[in-house]
Formats: sequence, structure tokens, C-alpha cells
Amino acid sequence: MAQRAVWLISHEPGTPLCGTVRFSRRYPTVEKRAKVFNGTSYVPIPEDGPFLKALLFELRLLDDDKDFVASRDSCSHINKTSVYGLLVGGGELWPVVAFLKNNMIYACVPLVEQTLSPRPPLISISGISQSFELLFGIQDFLYLGQKNDTELNTKLNQLPDLLLQACPFGTLLDANLQNSLDSINFASVTHPQKQPAWKVGTYKGKPQVSISITEKVKSMQYDKQDIADTWQVVGAVTCKCDLEGIMPNVTISLSLPTNGSPLQDILVHPCVTSLDSAILTSSSIDAMDDSAFSGPYKFPFTPPLESFNLCYYTSQVPVPPILGFYQMKEEEIQVKITVNLKLHESVKNNFEFCEARIPFYNRGPITHVECKVSFGQLEVFREKSLLIWIIGQKFPKSMEISLSGTVTFGAKSHEKQPFDEICIGGTAYLKLHFRILDYTLTGCYADQHSVQVFASGKPKISTHRKLISSDYYIWNSKAPAPVTYGSLLLISYCFGDIHRLLYHP
Repeated sequence: MAQRAVWLISHEPGTPLCGTVRFSRRYPTVEKRAKVFNGTSYVPIPEDGPFLKALLFELRLLDDDKDFVASRDSCSHINKTSVYGLLVGGGELWPVVAFLKNNMIYACVPLVEQTLSPRPPLISISGISQSFELLFGIQDFLYLGQKNDTELNTKLNQLPDLLLQACPFGTLLDANLQNSLDSINFASVTHPQKQPAWKVGTYKGKPQVSISITEKVKSMQYDKQDIADTWQVVGAVTCKCDLEGIMPNVTISLSLPTNGSPLQDILVHPCVTSLDSAILTSSSIDAMDDSAFSGPYKFPFTPPLESFNLCYYTSQVPVPPILGFYQMKEEEIQVKITVNLKLHESVKNNFEFCEARIPFYNRGPITHVECKVSFGQLEVFREKSLLIWIIGQKFPKSMEISLSGTVTFGAKSHEKQPFDEICIGGTAYLKLHFRILDYTLTGCYADQHSVQVFASGKPKISTHRKLISSDYYIWNSKAPAPVTYGSLLLISYCFGDIHRLLYHP
């Protein structure tokens, strides 16, 4: 008996969506079991938005829902059990246990340990009775002694920690959530705070919390049919918490937009006190599907005095931010080059800087350059055999720019000219360098209003984010692509990041 997911939804007639998801929790380990048990009849748990719309429609709680719908309103579909089937993502999610009480909709999806086609009788599904027990327990906890919205919000904020104890990994252990709250409070009373050994002092001054999200995008592009382009995003969340007290507690939530790319391979700082199992099980090794956890990612922690990296993550974004084409043809002492760059339409077109560096290895110094650029300006470093195409802060409205021309070289001087064992003959690359402020490729952001601080004084909260290129290569499409080198290079960078995270945090 286990639950795949739990929701609390406030019913708000007159608003555009007629409701708001106040709390949701998914259990990825249970979801994997459901996929095995249900077989071809398996329907994944949807995101909060589609689930909210489908549930309100099924419960007849939408403001404009006045038309007769045969699949829902006919006499043959009279529901007396509070168990529903929701049309989501091209399939029917069943069984969904849901009921409305005090303008709050309580809903969850129990695990059915068999195929769903044909539907088994409800009495044979033991998880349904556990669903009701869990939802009634949450209802009692929320409204027992509750006097106003502030108290309700406080209890909603306590739910994640309470469910970690009362319903770990989706299995209900105790429906009386007050017992879990009492045990947490008892532990805090019987173990008074004392200065931890790793914290050398305490902060005195104006309270403030600073959160910075930095994403680095890596890419290897070949423009070849037989070799796939590769790219990856590696992110880091850096925090600096100036808070008074011996052990202040902070909770930061990272969120994604509707079309954001889920965070994976998440590594957290040792000061993080607890984590949702969905955060720990999201891995880039697994194939992406609709059931991938997409947040919010909550990190409760007790911060150290210094600035620290709260967490690291990777993400599989659908496309690289800049698509490139580079072609170089050798003709005796000169080469003909053609470069096309295109900024993807979804990327913020406002750079702090953007430039393309085109090195020429194992050749003499540049003696003559005859190139035309459609945008920006070209700088020539003759002794270094290097061209730098300064694109600037914006791409043109077409989002596409080009460079073409010829570069002539003089006699080689091995002492001064750049040498590379890989870039021999036509094997060459272009490397992009750019930075975009107030933007992340995944869409990840930290909402300052969702940051919870349990310490004396009201802190000033500031959030920042930026996207930086890192090892962003576009290889000459006319040369034999350095497959081994390119693949090993990207892998070595990825493993280098992981090594630094594990051994040099």
C-alpha cells in the first residue's frame, strides 16, 4: 500500500484557474513501481497545472463549466465513491481519490499493484482506503484549532517535514500528523541548541540572504550526420546568509517555468538537513519522461558563516543556446573560412558579452586577412594566429550572423606560434565565449518571496542568476571530426566537475 502523489488545492471561484495548488508531493520510487505493475495501462502523474485543470473539470468546479458532458454527467457515471478518472496527457489517470472540504480539495493517487485494464474492483485496491486515511489525517491537522489564514499557511509549510515522518516514500505510517509534529517539537526541546563544532562564531549585524544561480553550458557541435552534437548544462547555487543566532534555519525553493528543463544529478552541501526523495532520484542516466520531477526543489538548511555552494545540478536542455556552423578549407598558405551562428529564439537576447575565437594552430603568423562579417567586428592577433569576432551584446533581429573570408599565413616559427597535437591540417574549431545576466537556460530561479528564514529579524533577500559558456566548441565540418577527442573532452569536463564537487566543494 503506497501513494504515488498527494495534492492540496484551494478552490477559488472567480479566478482565472478557479483554484491554486497549495501543496503537492510526488513519490518517484512508487511511480517506478506503478510503471511496472500497470504495464501498458500505465499513465504518468502529470504536472500540477494539467492535474488542476482536469480535476476541477471532473469535480464540476470550473466557472464556465455549464455544458452537459456525456462522459462525466450522464446517469451511468454517477459517482458515489469520491474516486475519479482524469483525462490527462492522452490517457486516463485512475484511481484519483479526491474530495472538497472547506474550500480545500484533498487529492491523491494510490498505487494499484496490477494492470488497470480492465479496471479492478475498488474493494480489491488496498491503497484507496489508505488514501482516505491520509487525506482525512491532513484535513484534521490543517483545521484542528485553525483560526485564520496565517495559521493555515504555517501548517501548510510544515507539511513537507511532517510527511517525511508520517508517510515516507509514499507509505503511510501514522495518519495523525500532530504526532509527527509533537515528536519534532519534543526533539527540539530535549536537545537545546549549542554551538556546533563546524561553526566558529556567530554573525552580528543586519540580516540578509543572497542567492546566486550560475549555469554553465558546454557544447560540442560538428554539423555532421554521422556524429551527434552534444551539450549539457551544469548549474551551481551559491548562498551567503548573514543571520543572527547559533543555528538559524533557512529554506530555499528553486522553481522552473512550465517549459523548464528538470534538474538532475543534484548534489547538496552537508548543511542541508532534509530532502525530498524525488530530488535525490532524478538522474541524467535515466531516460526523460513525463513523470520526471520538475520541482519545486526545496532545500532546508542551517547555513555556515561564509559563502557556500548550496547545491550543484545538471540538466538536459532540448537545444543549445547558439547553433553554429564552421567550415575551413586549406589552399596552400591560406585558408577559406565560413562561420554561421544562430541564437535560439527561446534564449534571452541580451548579453553582457559575446565573442567567437578562431585559433589557427601549427601555422605561421597571420600576414593578411580579408573577411566580411554581417554583424559585430573582427579583431586580428597576428602573432598568436588568432581571430576574435566580437559580436557584442545583442544578435540582430534575424538572430543569425555570418563571417566569411580568407586568412593568409607566413612562414612557421615553432618557438612563437601556437602548437596543438589535435588541430592538425583541417581539424580546427571555433570557441564561443558569452555571458547572459538575469537568465538561466533551464529557467531555474529562486523566488525571494518563497525563501523562509527562521531567525531573529526580517532579512533582506536578494537573488541573482546568470548563464556562462564553458567549453563551447564548433568544429570544422569539412575535416574528419575529432570524435574521440571531442567525446573524451566533454566527458572529462563532466567528470572533472563531479570530481571537484565531491572532493573540492
